[in-house]
Amino acid sequence: MIDIEKAKIAFKNFLDEYEDKSDLGFELKIVHTYHVSENAKKIAQELNLSKEDINLAELIGILHDIGRFKELKITKELNSVKFDHAGHGSKMLFEKGMIRKFIKDSQYDNIIKKAIENHSRLEIEANLDERTLLHSKIIRDADKIDNYRVKKDEKVEAIFPKRVNKKEDMEESRLSDKVYNTILNKKCVDIHDRVTPLDFWVCILAFAFDLNFDVSYKIMKENEYINVLIDRFEYKDKETKSRMNNIRKIVNDFIDEKIHLT
Repeated sequence: MIDIEKAKIAFKNFLDEYEDKSDLGFELKIVHTYHVSENAKKIAQELNLSKEDINLAELIGILHDIGRFKELKITKELNSVKFDHAGHGSKMLFEKGMIRKFIKDSQYDNIIKKAIENHSRLEIEANLDERTLLHSKIIRDADKIDNYRVKKDEKVEAIFPKRVNKKEDMEESRLSDKVYNTILNKKCVDIHDRVTPLDFWVCILAFAFDLNFDVSYKIMKENEYINVLIDRFEYKDKETKSRMNNIRKIVNDFIDEKIHLT
C-alpha cells in the first residue's frame, strides 16, 4: 500500500536535513518536485489507472529528482552532463534502504527505481515490462511539462546556475547548428550537444517531440508554453531570431498534429 501523505512528510524531513537552503536552485527544485508529482497524478488519472497506480505515479514524482539536492550540495549547480542526478537518486534510495522512509512495501521498488533512472535519459532503456514502461513514460511527461513552467516562471540565474547570470546572456547568445538541425528533424536534443546558453533553452522546447500522452500535449497547448518561452527573450542576432521563429512553427505544428488540430 502507498501512503502519499506519509511519503510527503518523509520528503519534507529529507529536505530539512539540508542546512544550506540559500541556493536559488534549492527552492526551485522543491517547487518543481511538487508540481511534477501533481502532473504525474493528473496524467495517471486521465489514463484511468487504478488508485494504486495513481498513487505510485505521484510517489515517483516526489522521488524523481531527489538526487538533484545532493547535486546542488556537492556542485552548487544543475548540470546533467557532469552529474547523473537520476542515477545518484536511485543509489540514494535503494543502496542503503532510504526508500523505506517513503514506502514500506517493497513490491514497487523496481518500478520506482527504473522510472527514476529513466526520467531524464534521452531515451527509455529497452526491455522494461509493461507497467514499468508505463510509469517511466508518465514521469518523463510529468517532468518535461513542469520544465516548461519552470522556464516560464523562474529567474534564468536560478534555472541555469553558474551558466547564465542575466537575461542578456540568453538574448545575446546564438544557437548551435547541431542543436538547430536536431529541432528541424523533430528530435530531442542530446544534452552533450548543448554549447551556448540558447542551446540549453531550445533543448527544453524540443521536449515536445518526446511526450507520450494526449493529456501532456493538451497541457502544452493550453498554457501556450512554446510561444511563452520563445517570447521571453529578445534575440539580438538576426539569424537567431529567424531560427527561433522557425522553431516556434515546427514545435507548435507538431503539438497541433498530436492533438488533432490540423
